[in-house]
Amino acid sequence: MARMKELYTSEVAPALMKKFQYKSVMQIPKLNKVVINVGAGDAKENSKVIDTIISELTLITGQKAVPTFEHKSVANFKLREGMKIGAKVTLRGEMMYEFVDKLFNLALPRVRDFKGINANGFDGRGNYALGLKEQLIFPEIEYDKIDKIRGMDIAFVTTAQTDEEARELLTLLGAPFAK
Repeated sequence: MARMKELYTSEVAPALMKKFQYKSVMQIPKLNKVVINVGAGDAKENSKVIDTIISELTLITGQKAVPTFEHKSVANFKLREGMKIGAKVTLRGEMMYEFVDKLFNLALPRVRDFKGINANGFDGRGNYALGLKEQLIFPEIEYDKIDKIRGMDIAFVTTAQTDEEARELLTLLGAPFAK
Protein backbone atom coordinates (compact mmCIF):
# COMPACT_ATOMS: atom_id res chain seq x y z
CA MET A 1 0.00 0.00 0.00
CA ALA A 2 3.02 2.32 -0.14
CA ARG A 3 1.80 2.86 -3.69
CA MET A 4 0.11 6.19 -2.86
CA LYS A 5 3.26 7.77 -1.43
CA GLU A 6 5.25 6.66 -4.47
CA LEU A 7 2.49 7.93 -6.76
CA TYR A 8 2.71 11.33 -5.07
CA THR A 9 6.48 11.68 -5.47
CA SER A 10 6.72 10.24 -8.98
CA GLU A 11 3.60 11.60 -10.72
CA VAL A 12 1.49 13.96 -8.63
CA ALA A 13 4.20 16.41 -7.48
CA PRO A 14 5.75 16.88 -10.96
CA ALA A 15 2.30 17.32 -12.54
CA LEU A 16 1.34 19.98 -9.96
CA MET A 17 4.72 21.70 -10.39
CA LYS A 18 4.17 21.91 -14.14
CA LYS A 19 0.51 22.97 -14.05
CA PHE A 20 0.81 25.72 -11.41
CA GLN A 21 4.37 26.86 -12.36
CA TYR A 22 5.81 26.71 -8.84
CA LYS A 23 9.28 28.20 -8.38
CA SER A 24 10.24 25.80 -5.56
CA VAL A 25 9.36 22.19 -4.73
CA MET A 26 8.32 23.41 -1.27
CA GLN A 27 5.33 25.19 -2.84
CA ILE A 28 3.83 21.95 -4.15
CA PRO A 29 0.66 21.12 -2.16
CA LYS A 30 0.77 18.00 0.00
CA LEU A 31 -1.82 16.07 1.94
CA ASN A 32 -1.16 16.93 5.61
CA LYS A 33 -3.71 14.77 7.39
CA VAL A 34 -7.05 13.04 7.05
CA VAL A 35 -9.53 13.30 9.94
CA ILE A 36 -12.40 10.81 10.18
CA ASN A 37 -15.18 11.77 12.58
CA VAL A 38 -18.30 9.87 13.64
CA GLY A 39 -20.92 11.54 15.79
CA ALA A 40 -23.54 9.54 17.70
CA GLY A 41 -26.71 11.17 18.92
CA ASP A 42 -27.89 7.91 20.47
CA ALA A 43 -24.80 7.76 22.73
CA LYS A 44 -26.61 9.72 25.44
CA GLU A 45 -28.95 6.77 26.12
CA ASN A 46 -26.42 3.97 25.60
CA SER A 47 -22.73 4.51 26.40
CA LYS A 48 -21.73 1.23 24.68
CA VAL A 49 -22.42 2.90 21.30
CA ILE A 50 -19.14 4.86 21.53
CA ASP A 51 -17.17 1.65 22.14
CA THR A 52 -18.72 0.14 19.00
CA ILE A 53 -17.91 3.25 16.95
CA ILE A 54 -14.31 3.27 18.24
CA SER A 55 -13.82 -0.40 17.34
CA GLU A 56 -15.30 0.11 13.85
CA LEU A 57 -13.15 3.20 13.18
CA THR A 58 -10.07 1.37 14.45
CA LEU A 59 -10.86 -1.53 12.12
CA ILE A 60 -11.37 0.78 9.11
CA THR A 61 -8.32 3.00 9.63
CA GLY A 62 -5.85 0.71 11.38
CA GLN A 63 -5.29 3.33 14.07
CA LYS A 64 -7.02 3.59 17.48
CA ALA A 65 -9.89 6.06 17.51
CA VAL A 66 -10.37 8.50 20.39
CA PRO A 67 -13.73 9.52 21.86
CA THR A 68 -14.96 13.09 21.49
CA PHE A 69 -16.68 14.85 24.38
CA GLU A 70 -19.44 17.44 24.74
CA HIS A 71 -18.04 20.90 25.59
CA LYS A 72 -21.09 22.38 27.25
CA SER A 73 -24.40 21.19 28.64
CA VAL A 74 -27.49 21.63 26.46
CA ALA A 75 -30.71 20.80 28.33
CA ASN A 76 -32.90 20.65 25.20
CA PHE A 77 -30.73 17.87 23.75
CA LYS A 78 -30.24 16.13 27.12
CA LEU A 79 -26.46 16.64 26.86
CA ARG A 80 -24.11 17.14 29.78
CA GLU A 81 -20.64 18.60 29.68
CA GLY A 82 -17.98 15.88 29.39
CA MET A 83 -20.39 13.31 27.89
CA LYS A 84 -18.95 11.08 25.12
CA ILE A 85 -20.76 11.98 21.89
CA GLY A 86 -18.59 10.52 19.12
CA ALA A 87 -15.16 9.35 18.02
CA LYS A 88 -12.46 10.54 15.65
CA VAL A 89 -9.19 9.42 14.10
CA THR A 90 -6.46 11.69 12.71
CA LEU A 91 -4.28 9.93 10.13
CA ARG A 92 -0.89 11.17 8.97
CA GLY A 93 1.97 9.75 6.94
CA GLU A 94 1.86 6.19 5.65
CA MET A 95 -1.43 5.30 7.39
CA MET A 96 -3.06 8.36 5.80
CA TYR A 97 -1.98 7.38 2.28
CA GLU A 98 -3.14 3.81 2.92
CA PHE A 99 -6.58 5.01 4.01
CA VAL A 100 -6.90 7.43 1.06
CA ASP A 101 -6.00 4.63 -1.36
CA LYS A 102 -8.57 2.30 0.23
CA LEU A 103 -11.25 5.02 0.27
CA PHE A 104 -10.83 6.09 -3.37
CA ASN A 105 -10.20 2.65 -4.92
CA LEU A 106 -12.21 0.19 -2.78
CA ALA A 107 -14.83 1.89 -0.62
CA LEU A 108 -16.31 4.66 -2.78
CA PRO A 109 -16.91 2.41 -5.82
CA ARG A 110 -19.02 0.18 -3.50
CA VAL A 111 -21.51 3.02 -2.88
CA ARG A 112 -24.84 2.32 -4.56
CA ASP A 113 -25.52 4.54 -7.64
CA PHE A 114 -22.10 6.18 -7.24
CA LYS A 115 -21.49 8.99 -9.73
CA GLY A 116 -18.52 10.61 -8.02
CA ILE A 117 -17.90 12.74 -4.95
CA ASN A 118 -19.24 16.29 -4.74
CA ALA A 119 -16.71 18.92 -5.81
CA ASN A 120 -18.36 21.59 -3.62
CA GLY A 121 -16.83 20.32 -0.37
CA PHE A 122 -13.84 22.70 -0.43
CA ASP A 123 -13.53 25.37 2.26
CA GLY A 124 -11.77 28.12 0.30
CA ARG A 125 -8.38 27.40 1.91
CA GLY A 126 -7.49 24.16 0.15
CA ASN A 127 -9.17 21.65 2.48
CA TYR A 128 -11.87 19.19 1.44
CA ALA A 129 -14.66 17.60 3.49
CA LEU A 130 -16.71 14.59 2.50
CA GLY A 131 -19.64 12.88 4.20
CA LEU A 132 -20.43 9.18 3.94
CA LYS A 133 -23.88 7.80 4.77
CA GLU A 134 -22.80 4.34 5.91
CA GLN A 135 -19.75 2.51 7.21
CA LEU A 136 -20.65 -0.64 5.26
CA ILE A 137 -18.76 0.48 2.16
CA PHE A 138 -15.45 -0.39 3.82
CA PRO A 139 -14.40 -4.02 3.22
CA GLU A 140 -13.38 -4.55 6.89
CA ILE A 141 -16.92 -4.05 8.19
CA GLU A 142 -19.05 -7.20 8.24
CA TYR A 143 -22.75 -6.57 7.63
CA ASP A 144 -23.88 -9.11 10.25
CA LYS A 145 -21.78 -7.61 13.04
CA ILE A 146 -23.00 -3.99 12.92
CA ASP A 147 -25.71 -2.77 15.29
CA LYS A 148 -26.67 0.37 13.35
CA ILE A 149 -25.73 2.05 10.07
CA ARG A 150 -23.77 5.21 10.85
CA GLY A 151 -22.31 7.89 8.64
CA MET A 152 -18.97 9.62 8.99
CA ASP A 153 -17.28 12.85 8.02
CA ILE A 154 -13.88 12.73 6.34
CA ALA A 155 -11.75 15.89 6.14
CA PHE A 156 -8.69 16.11 3.88
CA VAL A 157 -6.31 18.81 5.16
CA THR A 158 -3.78 19.96 2.55
CA THR A 159 -1.04 22.57 2.29
CA ALA A 160 -2.71 23.97 -0.85
CA GLN A 161 -3.46 27.70 -0.83
CA THR A 162 -6.52 27.55 -3.11
CA ASP A 163 -9.36 25.14 -3.79
CA GLU A 164 -8.17 24.71 -7.37
CA GLU A 165 -4.77 23.45 -6.21
CA ALA A 166 -6.36 21.14 -3.64
CA ARG A 167 -8.83 19.75 -6.17
CA GLU A 168 -6.00 19.02 -8.62
CA LEU A 169 -3.97 17.34 -5.84
CA LEU A 170 -6.89 15.10 -4.81
CA THR A 171 -7.77 14.33 -8.44
CA LEU A 172 -4.19 13.24 -9.15
CA LEU A 173 -4.28 11.07 -5.99
CA GLY A 174 -7.35 9.32 -7.44
CA ALA A 175 -10.36 11.18 -5.98
CA PRO A 176 -13.39 10.32 -8.15
CA PHE A 177 -14.98 13.77 -8.44
CA ALA A 178 -18.37 13.93 -10.18
CA LYS A 179 -18.20 15.36 -13.69
